Amino acid sequence: MGKTRLEAFSDGVIAILITIMVLEMKVPHGATLSALLPVIPVFLSYVLSFIYVGIYWNNHHHLLHAAHKVSGATLWANLHLLFWLSLIPFATGWMGENHFTPAPTALYGLVLLMAAIAYVILQNLIIASQGASSVLRQAIGKDWKGKFSPVAYLAGILCANVLPQLSLALYVLVAMIWLIPDRRIERALHDLHTGHDEHHEDR
Repeated sequence: MGKTRLEAFSDGVIAILITIMVLEMKVPHGATLSALLPVIPVFLSYVLSFIYVGIYWNNHHHLLHAAHKVSGATLWANLHLLFWLSLIPFATGWMGENHFTPAPTALYGLVLLMAAIAYVILQNLIIASQGASSVLRQAIGKDWKGKFSPVAYLAGILCANVLPQLSLALYVLVAMIWLIPDRRIERALHDLHTGHDEHHEDR
């Protein structure tokens, strides 16, 4: 099964999510800068979520670029990921409107945790479909970022009732780690294609 429709559908859903998030920021009634103060928590939560959605879009693009085919299980795993990503606007709005209080902050972390788990499931299904010589498996290696992220989210959820600021710091830390350019899949695919080209030239 081809992957073009899957990529197009996923890109469309992610674009809609970003649109929904920005619409959550209501325009203040006042015409002074002080009128913007109540909007600041909503804006900050929007910025963090925008970064997260951007990270998922970027990594999802590379993930599917490494996939040679798409199975029925992969389609459902992709929908599972999109389901949790679709909850980000709600969790973002609730957290921002309530100024990062414990329950909304914990829920935000739960959504991030479930999205991370869904992404790993999708990734593993693609690896399984490629067999023992999976390019994606070679590219991700030990995947320390993929293992660290759920642990950080879980820690953020657990400490939200005690210190929501620490939870937010953990969520920001994970986002910053993933913002660092990660070209493992690009390099692996480049090496694979280069090897094929050299093989054809030798023939």
